[in-house]
Amino acid sequence: MINITLPDGSVRQYSKGTTSLQVAQSISEGLARNVLSAKINGEVWDATRSLNNDCKLQLLTWNDDDGKQTMWHSSAHLMAEALEALYPGSKFAIGPPVENGFYYDVDFGDKTFSLDELEAVEAKMLELARKNSAYERKEVSKTDAIKYFTEKGDQYKLELIDGLADGTITFYTQGNFTDLCRGPHIPNTGFIKAVKLLKVAGAYWRGDEKNKQLTRIYGISFLKDKDLKEYLVLLEEAKKRDHRKLGKELELFTFSEKVGMGLPLWLPKGAMLRDKLEQFMRKAQQKAGYLPVVTPHIALKDLYVCSGHYEKYGADSFQPIKTPHEGEEFFLKPMNCPHHCEIYKSSPKSYKDLPVRLAEFGTVYRYEQHGELHGLTRVRGFTQDDAHLFCRPDQVKEEFCKVIDLVLHVFNALGFTEYTAQISLRDPENKEKYIGSDANWVLAEQAIIESAAEKGLKTVVELGEAAFYGPKLDFMVKDAIGRKWQLGTIQVDYNLPERFELEYTGSDNLKHRPVMIHRAPFGSLERFIAVLIEHCGGNFPLWLTPDQFAILPISEKYNDYAQKVHSLLNNSDIRGFVDDRNEKIGKKIRDSEMKKVPFMLIVGEKEEADSKVSVRRHKEGDLGAVSIEEFAKMVATEIENDFKLNN
Repeated sequence: MINITLPDGSVRQYSKGTTSLQVAQSISEGLARNVLSAKINGEVWDATRSLNNDCKLQLLTWNDDDGKQTMWHSSAHLMAEALEALYPGSKFAIGPPVENGFYYDVDFGDKTFSLDELEAVEAKMLELARKNSAYERKEVSKTDAIKYFTEKGDQYKLELIDGLADGTITFYTQGNFTDLCRGPHIPNTGFIKAVKLLKVAGAYWRGDEKNKQLTRIYGISFLKDKDLKEYLVLLEEAKKRDHRKLGKELELFTFSEKVGMGLPLWLPKGAMLRDKLEQFMRKAQQKAGYLPVVTPHIALKDLYVCSGHYEKYGADSFQPIKTPHEGEEFFLKPMNCPHHCEIYKSSPKSYKDLPVRLAEFGTVYRYEQHGELHGLTRVRGFTQDDAHLFCRPDQVKEEFCKVIDLVLHVFNALGFTEYTAQISLRDPENKEKYIGSDANWVLAEQAIIESAAEKGLKTVVELGEAAFYGPKLDFMVKDAIGRKWQLGTIQVDYNLPERFELEYTGSDNLKHRPVMIHRAPFGSLERFIAVLIEHCGGNFPLWLTPDQFAILPISEKYNDYAQKVHSLLNNSDIRGFVDDRNEKIGKKIRDSEMKKVPFMLIVGEKEEADSKVSVRRHKEGDLGAVSIEEFAKMVATEIENDFKLNN
């Protein structure tokens, strides 16, 4: 017999070889019908896999992210089976689940796969799903694995097998399709009731532009057709909110082939939006005791060798900048932290001086592959609202909690009300990915876990998601249409202070190492603004909107009065413009609505005579005529109420 510990702490005994699905059946047949996979001692397994030792068991359904991921992984295999049936001889590279759905990279040989063919593949997938074929796991020797895919002529699987150790290789079979896969999978194809293949893209094998470009087919699946229909409605809403589309329409940013891919150019309105966010953060940081610093965009290679960034990321960085001086190499700055370490080190510190909080809006550069670039969310040059706190070990938890408060202040001010704090720890099975001693990692991880608990955060723990130099608290934010984004981050680091030999003199008059806290509540301004655009659909909070009003003269006769109103409102620190085009008032209103200007101030003969403006609110309509002073007060009150409400 083996002991199975359930999430509520209860322990049940079962015969060795029992499956998670059988455990579910012993609890409730209704529960068993919904089980997609199971978490065994924190690792996701097939629900049909035998349990042979005492363990902790969590049954996973569609309500669990890991359950969805299992479903989508299995759907990728089902799509591959459909493609193999429709296009014999196709070769399959990798087919993982992603945040929303799945994809498979396919080599169709000389054939060009088109969007028009997706519908036939969907139909074939549903036909195969209805067969209720079991997903069967089989452990395979390396020799047999090589033999199978050699006979099949699949060079992609053979290359993957080459990197695997004998004794770790598993195949999964459902219906007529067998794949190299570590799993896990759902019990059978019958769970897949609704499928939509969403798009086709090109993807280089293993992300290397020197390799063959494969066809990547994206899709998503659901347990019910109703859920698919709801998702497709959500997808249409997401398209309307796409920050690339709205960024162009609202004249916020652009890209230029001559400047380079992944290097955004901020237009005046976008620059104003950025500036307002920076002002907001600077004010909050000043109140919290941060000191502003500025560091250069380049540094000698030795700086990043010392920090460890060169060892971990050097091969994927921009190539070094060589100077006329022999052997001298500079790198574009990939991180601000090494620079801040040198600033800390520039003068001696006492225990009384700590904590030292250094803050910078620092632009950094990382070479992302062409195919990975995406609007503002994945770029090659971006600005972090970066800060590094250097503190004594006894100050770590207090400082960490204060940073959590700052992150939540940002989220509240910008209307992000749903978030989860992800405690990102190192992978205990793969410690060579990280730098530093086990003792320091234990201290750092404990500080994060205790701080998150003290602040009452809703948390999840993810192994293997830590930075190479320390664990993190990553804030996963849900936007207005339910999508998750990783925004703010806080990290505890015992390692860089050692690498840079940072010190402070303690009360015992001896030298001690400070602890370093890395934090960026926005993360990067580019990514944060992209998420913000999509979260609010371009309808920014009034305090942040680049143009808070548009003055619309009914005819050219009233342009002078419009300019006078504009000047008075500018004096009240309210931002806007005069639309003095020779166009009908209806068109001016429509254009302002399209640009999502919060207030339209219509001026004509009556307004000029009464020294008033007729106010129209975006998406609401006419609010009536008010004096210029009353309008200024209206704006100020709304901004004040927004901050009171969200803070």
